[in-house]
Amino acid sequence: MESTVPAPQPPNRFYVVPCMLTICSLFSGFYSIVSSFNGHFFAAAVAILVAAVFDGLDGRVARMTHSTSTFGMELDSLCDMVAFGVAPGVLAYLWALTPYGRYGWLAAFLYVAATALRLARFNSQTVASPSHDFTGLPCPAAAGMIATAVMFSTHVFKTTDTVQNITLLLMVYLLSYLMVSTHRYLSFKHMDIAKEKRFQLVVGLILLLILLASEPPITLFGASLLYILSGPVLAVKARLSRKKPEPVRQENLPH
Repeated sequence: MESTVPAPQPPNRFYVVPCMLTICSLFSGFYSIVSSFNGHFFAAAVAILVAAVFDGLDGRVARMTHSTSTFGMELDSLCDMVAFGVAPGVLAYLWALTPYGRYGWLAAFLYVAATALRLARFNSQTVASPSHDFTGLPCPAAAGMIATAVMFSTHVFKTTDTVQNITLLLMVYLLSYLMVSTHRYLSFKHMDIAKEKRFQLVVGLILLLILLASEPPITLFGASLLYILSGPVLAVKARLSRKKPEPVRQENLPH
């Protein structure tokens, strides 16, 4: 009988640099919670985006320096739960869901619970069958949607007070569903780019950076919204392609 050899696991070691970047993400998430309680919603939203930047850096630094470990993966998940689960849930509740009473805090709790389920599924899928794309909306993207919505509202309507809009309540429910759904979202971590197209890519990234820097609250909100909608759009596109009828082959009949 052939014995199955288990896949090698990352070493269970503590690496200072990537772990400190993860702690910076945790700090930003905690600062967002404190800012939300103090009524500084714009600062709380910016802190969530800063946490997302640190969350993207820690994994890349760990892979570049060959310092990935089981300890770092577990620490990253725990910090993500605070930065992209609790912090956006508190921000959404204090900023927009308080007027709805029980329905408001239940929506905030549903978001936090969906984040926990999303992280647990991601960890199990990464170990069992690693993939280049995400199954379900990544929790940093969901948190970024809430954060950019706060920034967009503050910038456009020139108010930092608590808002009451039914679309914000529905948005929290929608984000909760998308995180635990099976919709495919692009990760952009592994992109095979031809050499002749790399210069065009750099030019496009520069133009995108200029666009984002022109009006960050508006452009970041638009970019987040497009990424949120990309999952359902890809799902509809895949379903339509499966239902497309195959061409009927006509046999040559004898004359």
